[in-house]
Amino acid sequence: MKKLCLSIFIFCAIAFNSNAETVRITSGKENARITIIAYESLTCSHCSDFHRNVYPKLKKDFIDTGLAKIEFRHFPLDVAAFNAAKIAQCKSDQSLEILESLYLNQQEWIKGSTIEDVNNNLKKYLKNKGFKINFEECINDKLIEDFVLNDRIEGTKNFDVNATPTIIINDKKFEKSLNYKNLKKSLEKLI
Repeated sequence: MKKLCLSIFIFCAIAFNSNAETVRITSGKENARITIIAYESLTCSHCSDFHRNVYPKLKKDFIDTGLAKIEFRHFPLDVAAFNAAKIAQCKSDQSLEILESLYLNQQEWIKGSTIEDVNNNLKKYLKNKGFKINFEECINDKLIEDFVLNDRIEGTKNFDVNATPTIIINDKKFEKSLNYKNLKKSLEKLI
């Protein structure tokens, strides 16, 4: 009986452990020939621009066709971006949708003169968009916090990331000006 109770406890601990659900935010087929990693900060206007002007074309031409997959990794540049990244990571079944929404509507939530103001605007924004998130639980989750910080550490260590967005294609840093034309040329060479 003790073994059964212990097994049930361990199962429940794993099932309800947020780290068990902390997975990379990705789009595309897992076995795609090309892997793109995007190091981004949710308060970065250039990252927002990438999601508005580059990512839709990239998705249509390379991701939706199965040629490439993209992994969005966190490189928060400030506390507001750090908190928003933790929110995006918190619900793995909605992470991509939340991430996209935060980038595409950045000016709706990224306002305020203090981090408390920005957090309150972020909470209101998420509620107005219908995302069901326990805000306080998400931004205070130590496992998610470590996951986000480890993305930043690994980006700096492995790819010398020092600005956002930084794009990595098949483990090589994309060094050209980040626009769709340049990105498309680089990707076509890998097909």
